[in-house]
Amino acid sequence: MIKTGSDFSGVGAFDQALIRLGINYKTVFACDMDKYARQTYIENYGEPSYFPKDVYDRDIPKEPLDLYMTSPPCQAFSLAGKRKGEDDKRGILFYNSYEFIMKNKPRYFIFENVKGLLSDDSGKTFKRWLDYLGKSINGNPVIFPLEQSANYHIYYKVLNSKNFGVPQNRERVFIVGIRDDEDNYFRFPKEEPLKLKLKDVLEDEVDNKYYLSESAINSIINNKDNIQKSKINPSIANALQSPGNACGVYKGANYIKTHSLYPRSSKTGKGGTGHLSKEDGTSYCVDTGNSQAIEVHGAITGAIGKAGSSMEYLKSCKAVISNTNKIRRLTPRECFRLQDFPETFNWPCSDSQAYKQAGNSITVGVLAKIIEKLNL
Repeated sequence: MIKTGSDFSGVGAFDQALIRLGINYKTVFACDMDKYARQTYIENYGEPSYFPKDVYDRDIPKEPLDLYMTSPPCQAFSLAGKRKGEDDKRGILFYNSYEFIMKNKPRYFIFENVKGLLSDDSGKTFKRWLDYLGKSINGNPVIFPLEQSANYHIYYKVLNSKNFGVPQNRERVFIVGIRDDEDNYFRFPKEEPLKLKLKDVLEDEVDNKYYLSESAINSIINNKDNIQKSKINPSIANALQSPGNACGVYKGANYIKTHSLYPRSSKTGKGGTGHLSKEDGTSYCVDTGNSQAIEVHGAITGAIGKAGSSMEYLKSCKAVISNTNKIRRLTPRECFRLQDFPETFNWPCSDSQAYKQAGNSITVGVLAKIIEKLNL
């Protein structure tokens, strides 16, 4: 049985990955300050024997863990968080995890964060992280390691959920640390073709509470003067009135506006409407751009965009536009499916909290494939 611990544990993506792999493990501790995330964690895994709220108050066990997982809040390095980096107090929580590693000396550790970490302060922040953690980086020895370095063998890479069986365009940087006395050979998992379609994660029956009322939609379509009153951006009216001209819609904090498919899906890199169809008939992935959330169906319902296309955003609040001009949010279950949680996963909290929990979590399948590469 391996001994594990996690900081910023959320709703237990780490646990889900271990369970999926059939690894026999003991949770020495989990730690999260969010009241509702803690309730969801306990609902699904039981309450750990040690479950502190604050990483600054969390004791560091003397016996080294086999695997330590940490995911410091990413808002400081994300566009949604205004990219304040280490000027944001959330951005310095790395050093708390670093302190844990220095004192506990786990066999392995895994960090997860947004891709924006790599470019924060022109890359200086990420370099500092690596300097504090590693004696080698991606197989290359550090020539002049810091005196205070944790002296781990560090491997890092940006992985996208859509390349590991999940129809979500979610790029995250993963840092794997291997203690110096362990076999330091490590390779990140290989990418695999995406077989799931977006429709595969949608529920067959959805409660009416997730739909915008017909009168509200008609008000938008038929009377643009009402758009400002409804707090919906004028471009949604264009999407509803002329769906063939819109290739996507996403919901921001207080409004919805049209948005083209993310440029990564274009051979030219320019995005736009010319690349909406995929030759294999599958649809494009959910995109987590700017921490907003939305779903637009083309291949699924023949709605916005050309036939065979699809555009979705996932995070905390979402919308679906169908060929019947119905608009709805993604359900919490759909959001957890898009993070690769099993159908047995439950949340004893409100929808708003469930959306937050799903958006803040780690894609389970990606994490499982990383852990699988470790010699546990």
